[in-house]
Amino acid sequence: MRKLNTFYIRTYGCQMNELDSEIMVGLLEKRGLTRTQEEEGADLLIFNTCSIRDLAERKVMGKIGQIGRAKTKRSIIGVTGCMAMAKKETLFRKLPHVDFVIGTNNIGDMNAVLDEVLTTGRQTIRTDDQFEENLDYLAAKRDDPVKAFVSIIRGCDKHCTYCVVPYTRGEEVSRPPESILEECRRLADSGYKEITLLGQNVNSYGKDKPEWNCLFHDLLYQIDKIPGIERVRFMTSHPVDITTELMYAIRDLPSLCEFVHFPMQAGSDRILRKMHRIYTIDQYLEKVALLRSIVPNVALGTDIIVGFPTETEEEFQMTYDRFKEIRYSVAFLFAFSARKGTPAFRWKDDIPEEVKQDRLQRLLALHDEICKEERNSLLGQTVEVLIEGKVKEGEFLKGRTRCWKNVLLKGEESLIGSLQKVQVTGFSHHTLLASQHLSNC
Repeated sequence: MRKLNTFYIRTYGCQMNELDSEIMVGLLEKRGLTRTQEEEGADLLIFNTCSIRDLAERKVMGKIGQIGRAKTKRSIIGVTGCMAMAKKETLFRKLPHVDFVIGTNNIGDMNAVLDEVLTTGRQTIRTDDQFEENLDYLAAKRDDPVKAFVSIIRGCDKHCTYCVVPYTRGEEVSRPPESILEECRRLADSGYKEITLLGQNVNSYGKDKPEWNCLFHDLLYQIDKIPGIERVRFMTSHPVDITTELMYAIRDLPSLCEFVHFPMQAGSDRILRKMHRIYTIDQYLEKVALLRSIVPNVALGTDIIVGFPTETEEEFQMTYDRFKEIRYSVAFLFAFSARKGTPAFRWKDDIPEEVKQDRLQRLLALHDEICKEERNSLLGQTVEVLIEGKVKEGEFLKGRTRCWKNVLLKGEESLIGSLQKVQVTGFSHHTLLASQHLSNC
């Protein structure tokens, strides 16, 4: 049987994919393989893929196709992640040199799949539709020594008409709270200062397991008690499941950062219905107002799709106006692209590409204007920064504020991993510049 010594893994997509890659790295290193940062010459190549947008898929397909045409040493090639779930066996037809396909719900099968490929020489696939909560999260090999991702729930039950996640990640499955807390305690004991709780919809945590009597806000109160965890973040949220109890947790828990990803997606009720977002814009605005009344210093992030099928200029303007009213600190803005397997894929994509791009650019320009005003308002202020590391080139340290702002400052490497009070002295593009640290927090 062929022996594997080295592996290379490339990750596309969201934070959940990054965490999945960390778990795969841990499993492969336990097997005795050594990770290499160089694709060329590795015995095993893994591409952990994203399927949320067509461009992401085309990039991966092009990359793997290029490897298949190269006249170099033959590596074992695997495709994992959301694209593996979306395309399944068709990947073998389109990319015949791929040796295995592992879906998002089968990461734990990595070593068994490799054994099968090496023993039989046959292409192997594992793409279960339902996630079984048996993944060894503690196997994750993390590159970052200061902050870590922690998975609390997988899948999504919302079935927005444009989104492939319910089909690539399956239904919602919450992870037992004892398992989450044990991982958080181990991370704290290892010196980690910040954790980000991950899920396609973290706010739904525990709803599939009422016998646990532990909803998302309950979990946050338990994590806050763990000594050593200085900061807790979470993403992503669905507005329907953002509760008043969660808002009070953000206000009251010292570790919980005052940043909420609060995706609006569109400012028109008709488009929201067509997207199956299950809230009206008034209901959304009411929750935003309530959150800001409970947590006045909260920063908000959003996702927005422009050019959704049948969107009129008037409806886009509704989105633009709501965006201007709410003044998001962070925004992920996209022009609609149909994803195969979703209800929206069956609809006529009737908004011309040039119209989509015009609307997208207008929204991007508004966001830039809002962010610039926000950065100007921070000049001279003192903010708390977690020092995350050193910039590769130069003498600067990098970190983030509690509200997700990037910060650069000069300082000794001994500050990495500490919370510092710094004074904002300027900014460059989207990054705040700060003075030498004033004091430990």
